[in-house]
Amino acid sequence: MNLDNTENRLKISLAISPDATPEELLFAQQLGVDCVYTWVRDDQRNLAYLKDLRQRVEDQGLILWNVGNISVAKSDKIHLALPGRDQVIADFQAFVEALGEAGIPITTFTWEPTQVWSSEPGEIRGARTRRVDLEEMVRRPYTHGRVYTEDELWDNFAYFMERIIPVAEGAGVRLALHPCDPPTDALLGGIPCLIHNAATYRKAFAIANSPALGMEFCVGCWLEGGDQGFGNVLDGIREFQAEGRILLVHFRNVSSPLPYFLETFLDNGYMDMYEVMKTLVDSGYTNTVTLDHTPQFVGDYAKGAGPGYAVGYMKALLRCAQR
Repeated sequence: MNLDNTENRLKISLAISPDATPEELLFAQQLGVDCVYTWVRDDQRNLAYLKDLRQRVEDQGLILWNVGNISVAKSDKIHLALPGRDQVIADFQAFVEALGEAGIPITTFTWEPTQVWSSEPGEIRGARTRRVDLEEMVRRPYTHGRVYTEDELWDNFAYFMERIIPVAEGAGVRLALHPCDPPTDALLGGIPCLIHNAATYRKAFAIANSPALGMEFCVGCWLEGGDQGFGNVLDGIREFQAEGRILLVHFRNVSSPLPYFLETFLDNGYMDMYEVMKTLVDSGYTNTVTLDHTPQFVGDYAKGAGPGYAVGYMKALLRCAQR
């Protein structure tokens, strides 16, 4: 993992495709990032593929920081105790063991049975972007036929932790729990958003009772929740970094807290992202910071301009924060 003496400093990370080409990895190198991450397909959850992917990444002078798989990381069968739950948990366990054998130390998951919720897209600075209108969302029909309670979801979370934590500990792999997006205490499709404030993270860590469970600290979700949700994002960084829970940071800005927001560019949301980067540096954080969602640049500029702009902005913030 320790390439170019990156172990004891904050690292910038970039998403790559699971079939990353040499050109894609060269682009990441040219941007000057330290690390990359990806979501692999179901047929790529095996040891041979993961070892090959890690080798290709490291051959380019990069670190493969974390790898996820949507089918196991965002499974309504696990979250809602639906038929087939134990098989998906077994698949997750096997994936974690393969990651450990491949030398990939982190995977991510959420507790979002219906994944990320969004409204019809909006526009920011002329760019198409994600929009959330909570008043519209809460009027949508049930997604799974009935109302679920928070107690049910916490019971399901505990059931999963009992089965995944020993495997993760044995494999030397840590699990980064992402918050619900949007982080509301309202029901969405009849289902509670389980991880929607700092207290719910604390409860999750208490249930797991193991350092194997960490967090994917999503700055965007913290800002979406505002004072009524997660509270002050800088205080959140200080608290959970002091406990060693933050395994990676999603770096994103939004126009305002719920009930309505647009995802913005890093420089034109309501948060001063320099303050976020400065707090990460001052807290001694040495894991990765990565671009989260971004508004879409126009035409042929869309593919490379989004990450290029964001990485450049983040590297400049980091340089200033380290002075």
